[in-house]
Amino acid sequence: MYAIIDIETTGSKPHYDRITEIAVVLHDGLSIFDSYSTLINPEKEIPEFISSLTGITNEMVKGAPRFFEIAKQIVEFTDGRIFVAHNARFDYSFIKSEFASLGYNFNRKTICTVKMSRKLIPGQPSYSLGKLCKNIGIELQNRHRAFGDAHATAILFDRLIKI
Repeated sequence: MYAIIDIETTGSKPHYDRITEIAVVLHDGLSIFDSYSTLINPEKEIPEFISSLTGITNEMVKGAPRFFEIAKQIVEFTDGRIFVAHNARFDYSFIKSEFASLGYNFNRKTICTVKMSRKLIPGQPSYSLGKLCKNIGIELQNRHRAFGDAHATAILFDRLIKI
């Protein structure tokens, strides 16, 4: 059982920046069977360059739940599942940091689809999610939004485990 996760953030430093959006796509080893996605109020300003990349604005997250308000759902969606992400270290470190700020030790086994892709489909010109998906024919809608990227990662993961 796998929880394929993507997040959007206010920046690149997990102990300083915060999550602005999260998506979890559940995969049972055969197919996708459930998903969860929400904007998150990061309780800090989203820099303009991040808003221009993701399309997520301060206005959009103003009324969104704060991380502590959705933390239980994240625990439930990932409990007993392997945490899968494209560049898993990034997403996992942010989620661990958010939980640590709540006094909770979030601990899951992880799989990185970047590492899997390098091993199972060598010789690609790029292993960034967007370019890799384009090169191997995976449709990626809503790039740099959590659900779009998580869904594409789930399709990529599905293909990789069937190689």
